[in-house]
Amino acid sequence: MADAKVIPFDDDRTRGGAVQRSPRRRGAGSRRKGESAVVRDGHQSRESGEVQALPGRAGGADDVPVTREKPEPPQGAAEAQDGGLEQRIAGGLAFLRKRLTGDYEVDDFGYDAELTDQVLMSLLRPVYEKYFRVEVKGIENIPADGGALIVANHSGTLPMDGLMMQVAVHDNHPAGRHLRLLAADLVFMLPVVNELARKLGHTLACAEDASRLLHQGELVGVMPEGFKGLGKPFGDRYKLQRFGRGGFVSTALRAGTPIIPCSIVGAEEIYPMIGNSKTLARLLGFPYFPITPTFPWLGPLGAVPLPTKWTIQFGEPIPTDGYPPEAAEDPMLMFNLTDQVREQIQHTLYKLLVQRRSVFF
Repeated sequence: MADAKVIPFDDDRTRGGAVQRSPRRRGAGSRRKGESAVVRDGHQSRESGEVQALPGRAGGADDVPVTREKPEPPQGAAEAQDGGLEQRIAGGLAFLRKRLTGDYEVDDFGYDAELTDQVLMSLLRPVYEKYFRVEVKGIENIPADGGALIVANHSGTLPMDGLMMQVAVHDNHPAGRHLRLLAADLVFMLPVVNELARKLGHTLACAEDASRLLHQGELVGVMPEGFKGLGKPFGDRYKLQRFGRGGFVSTALRAGTPIIPCSIVGAEEIYPMIGNSKTLARLLGFPYFPITPTFPWLGPLGAVPLPTKWTIQFGEPIPTDGYPPEAAEDPMLMFNLTDQVREQIQHTLYKLLVQRRSVFF
């Protein structure tokens, strides 16, 4: 609705803030003292309101009170909201129909892009945004297209850091890139976990799969510490373990793709590992069996991670396309590049820890 406008009166005068009309103009259509004329939709109404100066007159005694009304919401806003809801419902039903009829695609590794975008990422996102409140830095260091190898530290007793790194890349990269993680063989031996990992784009941590993904232009993530980093005691937090034999460097050299160091702070404290029951680990076939201040003492409740505040920083890429093809077989070069990546991650970890004010805030 349009703002109300003032009808000017030539002989109006104000006394003590009230409006009076000259006696010679009074008649059937005259107004009592203290009333104002307002036009709304072509009709006159009598209301009191704020004071606005008459056109051509100075403010003060010649001001007339007018009423300004709030504009109505744009027509069709409610219909647009209803239409958006209908579209979401229609999209959800179409998604379910594809699932039931098998009319969807997965790649050779079992990666289901549609399921990941619409379901799995939606389940992980509240944990990422609300629980761990992840802050991402250096996302511009990840290329917009083409293959690249992201190398990160590994910690936290359970591999939550890999999942959070996936969401960080997917939700923050301008190109919305997907991160394909290389996982240990234990992941693919567990029921349910195996299927979910495949759907999310994880694959076995071997040179063949990594090389194939890189040559396809995919963004690949690897955590060379493996179980040594994931299951280290709380006293060794943020101290990088050995990076294996540098196989990831050899893979990147063969594909000619850059290596992007990634440092993750916050995962070390979600399950403070104060002990390791090696006997139970051997019986269950696990590399370790963690004992934390809450697990196994509190039962299933002890499996809930602590709500620490995370920071994930992607460092500047280390190029590998300038080396000759035979460089992938040079052990000294692989050792030097592996050490360079490791030192860069460790240095960034220390820098982020100095900047961190609190584990939880």
